[in-house]
Amino acid sequence: MQNFALLRRLRTTVFGLFALVLFLPPAHAPARRLHGPAKNPHPILVGYFPQWGLYYEQPYYVKHLVDNGSAALLDQMNYAQGFVSGGKCSVADPNADLNATYTAANSVSGRGDDPASPFRGYFHQLKELKRRYPQLKILISLEGNPAGFAEDARPENRRAFVASCVDIFLRGQFAAGIQEPGIFDGFDLDWEYPKGDDAANFQALLEEFRRQMDAMRPGLRLSIAVGHSPRMLPGTDFAAIAPLVDEVGVMNYDYTGPWSPTTGFLAPLFSNSTDPRHSNSIEQNISDYEAAGVPAEKLLMGVPFYGYSWIAVERTNNGLFQTGHGVRGDQPYRYIRTLTPGFSTYRDARSQAPWLFDGTTFWTYEDAVSVRYKVSYAAKERLGGAMIWELSDDTSDAELLNSAHLALLHPIRASVFEENAQQPGQARTNSGGR
Repeated sequence: MQNFALLRRLRTTVFGLFALVLFLPPAHAPARRLHGPAKNPHPILVGYFPQWGLYYEQPYYVKHLVDNGSAALLDQMNYAQGFVSGGKCSVADPNADLNATYTAANSVSGRGDDPASPFRGYFHQLKELKRRYPQLKILISLEGNPAGFAEDARPENRRAFVASCVDIFLRGQFAAGIQEPGIFDGFDLDWEYPKGDDAANFQALLEEFRRQMDAMRPGLRLSIAVGHSPRMLPGTDFAAIAPLVDEVGVMNYDYTGPWSPTTGFLAPLFSNSTDPRHSNSIEQNISDYEAAGVPAEKLLMGVPFYGYSWIAVERTNNGLFQTGHGVRGDQPYRYIRTLTPGFSTYRDARSQAPWLFDGTTFWTYEDAVSVRYKVSYAAKERLGGAMIWELSDDTSDAELLNSAHLALLHPIRASVFEENAQQPGQARTNSGGR
């Protein structure tokens, strides 16, 4: 069996390397100003659903989205993942997607699968979810190694490659004897990352996706997942790509992690002058994408529902920006929340980013306060919305997703961001922990 935990965290290693070698302090653009009433009055909330959730000790089912109300909060769900390999799209895990048999207790419909039916698994559950929530859009997130994408994007391959993706995921030709169209409403392309000569082929690949999707049915959605800085996709013409896609999901996380010898923030909204990596911030990177030609209303701010830790951390500044030993891998928020009774909880005044410290162990993560703060910023900045990585990392009562949804409906007043942006970024202790 594949190591699904490894698949899940592949982007962590990639982002870490980019954090080390790409993000030297740039000349900063002028500070962003919050605009007036939103030009985009209906920003969307997008969440990734993990295919590998089936293999958790306590499996993560589509039914969880119904039970905790998440499905009613989401505008779009990106199902991770479909594979890109061998010149075509493919179902990444037939066992999880098509074969696993559901009982009445863990199925969306409350009815168990017929074991004799060839159509079961997560895909069947997604079909049942759409019946219950017809307004919810579901995209298949296509992931593959960079070499695979690069090969399939070449002129001689791209038309047939895109046709295979359309046939499998939009026409629903999942396997022999299974044809279930209408489950997926489009594609999310996660190519990490086209560079140099690949940049032109990346644009041409998106043009081909758009052409074939429009020919099949206008209104199908096409999104791309991109690194937290445009510099992670050198040579990409974002101004030319923007009209082709409906959404540009910016992976605004993994700014700092266990690959760093010093602690820091996983996803800082604003920079901090006392941080050795203080040039990194979501605010700056969103500005960078707009300057590169992506309209604000197509940008989705990425929000992580997980965190990282370091051990043997120096006590100065309550562990923040201090040396320590990074702990490999991340942990979901639902786990980190259980740690708070044994730690002191601190919060950055500018970004409202929390951290935990017990005198030796440091955690960076997002909580309900920081999620509402940064998603409010996305709403005030007229962005297209927020993109969550990923849904299974939330608590059973969907604490973080509820916070994100609340922020889109009722954003924090704009003056709060202006006030906090002027603060020196020093930490303050929250009384009473959580």
